[in-house]
Amino acid sequence: QVQLVESGGGSVQAGGSLRLSCAASGLASTKYCMGWFRQAPGKGREAITVINTGRAWTYYADSVKGRFTASHDDGNNTLTLQMNSLKPEDTAIYYCVAGGLFYCDTDPLSQNSYIHWGQGTQVSISS
Repeated sequence: QVQLVESGGGSVQAGGSLRLSCAASGLASTKYCMGWFRQAPGKGREAITVINTGRAWTYYADSVKGRFTASHDDGNNTLTLQMNSLKPEDTAIYYCVAGGLFYCDTDPLSQNSYIHWGQGTQVSISS
């Protein structure tokens, strides 16, 4: 049984930092298309970062580029998201996702590419 368990959400003021972690278990290997989506109040889910753990490339949405850093630890199959210079518009529920490597090459920004989702963790940024 695959499980993605997020931790590290919370509330901070604008300009602050948070670090999210996603512990993956039950996956057949450590080579997956993994990433983070977020859903702000009243909006749809958007991909903010995607990591092809098989080829070590990473995608960032323009809205977070330069502020967020994603990394993957093969040893314990943990995905982390370091979020700096947080803004009120970063307020959202953040979801860890995992899917087949094929989707990293074809449609990495679509939520339909990811079969495994974590439960989500709330991030709230006050101005």
